[in-house]
Amino acid sequence: MYFRYGDSWRHWNGSYRQRGSESISRQPDLVAHSVLQREYPNIVVLSGSTYDNRVALTFDDGPDIRFTPQVLDVLNNYQVNATFFLMGARAAERPDIVRRIQAEGHAIGNHTYWHPNLTEESLERVHWEVTATEETIEQILGFRPRLFRPPYGFLNREIVELLGDMGNAVILWNVDSLDWMELGTDAITNTVLANTAPGSIILMHDGGDETADLTDTVDALDVIIPRLQAAGMEFVTIPELINISEAK
Repeated sequence: MYFRYGDSWRHWNGSYRQRGSESISRQPDLVAHSVLQREYPNIVVLSGSTYDNRVALTFDDGPDIRFTPQVLDVLNNYQVNATFFLMGARAAERPDIVRRIQAEGHAIGNHTYWHPNLTEESLERVHWEVTATEETIEQILGFRPRLFRPPYGFLNREIVELLGDMGNAVILWNVDSLDWMELGTDAITNTVLANTAPGSIILMHDGGDETADLTDTVDALDVIIPRLQAAGMEFVTIPELINISEAK
């Protein structure tokens, strides 16, 4: 398969076919999230206000026909809205799920087209990944998302500045569920509950590579949501949490 990249056509080979997997070992960011947030406070977001009992669930790497509908079912059961950062390639394959996400009141963000480590790519490639996903989502839903999350959370200053110039808000997180490691429902639940506080942005996943099993993520939501609600937390979308528009 071939895809458009700049002014040439490149083969979809192993180096580009990341397909949303978090299975590679996470390395320290080239520039730490906290540093980037401090240096680019109008672009990079780690959390919301600590004065309001509101938190945001976020899901990466979908839409996935296996797990996204299950996640949506749980969210619907609790009347909770979340934010989904979609891969362009998967959105193009499953526009029906993308439409369902929006129809049920959830916010949508950009998670690149093929899920590469952007810090290993040219700025031209970064621009293509963002723009191709924007165009795909616009074709399905009629708008270009402002919210952007980099694969693996990997960023550097050049990429942040480019994303800012493109009109994006870079949405990171301050609670990592580590659900992609498939450590079990209890481990996911305990990690989230132990680290969530007012304003938290919680990172979870509704998609993965062909071998990923996110059943524990779905099951953990059935514990995390009511427990945090009982503690007085309200679940909101990222646009609601930080008062920003979903669309450019």
